[in-house]
Amino acid sequence: MPLLKFGYLAMLAFTVVGSFWLELILKIGVLRRIKRALLSIVPVAIPFIIWDAYAVKNGHWKFDPEQILGIYGPFRIPLEEFLFFLIVPMAAIMTIEGVRTVKKHWPVGDEKL
Repeated sequence: MPLLKFGYLAMLAFTVVGSFWLELILKIGVLRRIKRALLSIVPVAIPFIIWDAYAVKNGHWKFDPEQILGIYGPFRIPLEEFLFFLIVPMAAIMTIEGVRTVKKHWPVGDEKL
């Protein structure tokens, strides 16, 4: 299997390496509250996956078969695209939690002041 097949997956791995270390080093606790994170991510991911399916079906964009594994889920969307809608928002949540941890007492969301 050519290395290029892992192009999209490599980008996702880079995203994980670039942000998930915050969980270990700063102990931000996002993964301990995974249900809370998923309740934030999934309702937003669903319309984007539907939009993806529409765009691919109508030829607005496509996924380069040379840069993906070739594993497809519902709507003929590649596995990497489904992972994108989980990993990128999780990285964003971890980043904001990392900043909050470093800034100390920087309230956002439902925390008490």
